Amino acid sequence: MLTSVVRAGAVAGLLLAVCACESGNGPAVAPSDGAGTETRPSPRPSRSAAAAPRVPKGTLASFVVFDRGTGRTLLSHRPREVFRSASVVKILIALDHLERNGLRAADRPLLQAMLRSSDDKAATAFWKRGGQGEIVRRAARRLGLTETAPPPADKPGFWGYTALSAGDLVKTYRYLLDRAPRGHRDFVMGQLRRATRCGTDRFDQSFGIPRALPRPWAVKQGWSGFGLRPAEPCRAAAASGASFRNVDLGIGRPVLHTTGVVGGDDRRIVVVLTLHPAGTSFRTATARLTALTREVHRAAG
Repeated sequence: MLTSVVRAGAVAGLLLAVCACESGNGPAVAPSDGAGTETRPSPRPSRSAAAAPRVPKGTLASFVVFDRGTGRTLLSHRPREVFRSASVVKILIALDHLERNGLRAADRPLLQAMLRSSDDKAATAFWKRGGQGEIVRRAARRLGLTETAPPPADKPGFWGYTALSAGDLVKTYRYLLDRAPRGHRDFVMGQLRRATRCGTDRFDQSFGIPRALPRPWAVKQGWSGFGLRPAEPCRAAAASGASFRNVDLGIGRPVLHTTGVVGGDDRRIVVVLTLHPAGTSFRTATARLTALTREVHRAAG
């Protein structure tokens, strides 16, 4: 997913003094290299093309729908666009930890909280244990990720500043479902199937796939740039080493991502990444992302 190699330090002047938590780890997006920037439905009846998803004005979006049954990409729009990961990187953190240490009883509660409820303290603990950016480098090599890179060199503790793309996330889910050791797959997917409605930071993480598409699904969400505390706290019960040059992390603009698998036998991988105008509220952003996710799934046929 990446054609140009980037130094993380090139973005140092763009960074704000915010924490590496879910709501404060900031948005990121890099200019596309021009590859795969058009929405490309697979060869299907014309209704798919006619129902091309509408990206809200002022919002930068990237999405991919991949059918594991046929091995085909059903819909793709800017798949190589580089975004800041927010908490979606927690999948890579979990996989790296499991591959190096196995599933130890002492780590299970932290891993569950990190994957189900997007717990930031748990992510930070595993990030430090795993060598911070080395986690991302190892994962990129193992999974063959081409746009995924560690946070900028001057922000090594900010796991949410990891760079990634929709295309790389499809590769990540394919690895998790088809190549990862069975025990690791079953554990990680089991947590994503039990994603709670409320994150531990009290942001409602039921936007996108959970709100737009019917079960069964398993999801890992990401949000950043909406402040440390939600304006409307969620109170419901639970329901490669690549690096980048000239990257615009979009600091000051919120990101909102929905990623996961939907359908029986985890048939489809759905990834929708978005960067919103500065000042966009969490409610507005989640409504936009949910509507876009619904259209993306419909357009994929």
